[in-house]
Amino acid sequence: MKAALHAVETSVVDVPAYVPSANECALFEHAWRRRLPVLLKGPTGCGKTRFVAHMAARLGLPLHTVACHDDLTAADLTGRYLLRGGDTVWTDGPLTRAVREGGICYLDEVVEARKDVTVVLHPLTDDRRILPLERTGEELVAPDGFMLIVSYNPGYQSLHKALKPSTRQRFIAIEFGFLPADQEIAVVASESGLAPERVRPLVALAHRLRALKGHDLEEGVSTRLLVYCATLVAAGTRIEDAVLAGMIEPLTDDADVKAALREVAQAVIG
Repeated sequence: MKAALHAVETSVVDVPAYVPSANECALFEHAWRRRLPVLLKGPTGCGKTRFVAHMAARLGLPLHTVACHDDLTAADLTGRYLLRGGDTVWTDGPLTRAVREGGICYLDEVVEARKDVTVVLHPLTDDRRILPLERTGEELVAPDGFMLIVSYNPGYQSLHKALKPSTRQRFIAIEFGFLPADQEIAVVASESGLAPERVRPLVALAHRLRALKGHDLEEGVSTRLLVYCATLVAAGTRIEDAVLAGMIEPLTDDADVKAALREVAQAVIG
């Protein structure tokens, strides 16, 4: 059975909150006006997806989001023939719908998809801006209102899961990282409802744990996990339990590493 395609299509009215860390909003708007494809790179949970939703709403554009995975193929994006009521009917995939109708097509963690996906993207990322559909014999020309965005986490790259240089150089790239402490405190407080003074030690702990990335941990604490942890505290969970459930258990299954992280947490938050 074909794996389910995780695609979400939205037309946003309210602009999702987003705190810029540099000039990424201006760069995105310039890319949109000049019809340039954009590559977003940065660690898990640092705000890449929120940024895309924010910019789509800010520019008044429909947003077609695809969460890429190991079984995602080019046909999942472009479309396929399906049986409906005894008839064989062509059904557009999210990429094809975005090209036909306009708006942003956002492929989250594109390196997780199969290799044939990037081949399909190539004609859309140069001056042709076309999407050939071999199964239907069509060659769609992307309208001015179409924009292609992809993202990935460089920390997870390997020889088997990496963007080829020939693909990377088809995009302008914007690098994302975690916000400075004061900005991250403000974001986490706003998202969780926990007072900033109570968020501060959680952010300090996250910074300590992020410093362990590449040593005891594959990834550091994301801003998303910080929000989850602060939300638990705001709901009345003991801070020790919230830190364990929201910041330690999601990072590792190794008992020794977890014990070490709990010692770090005890030293930082008391």
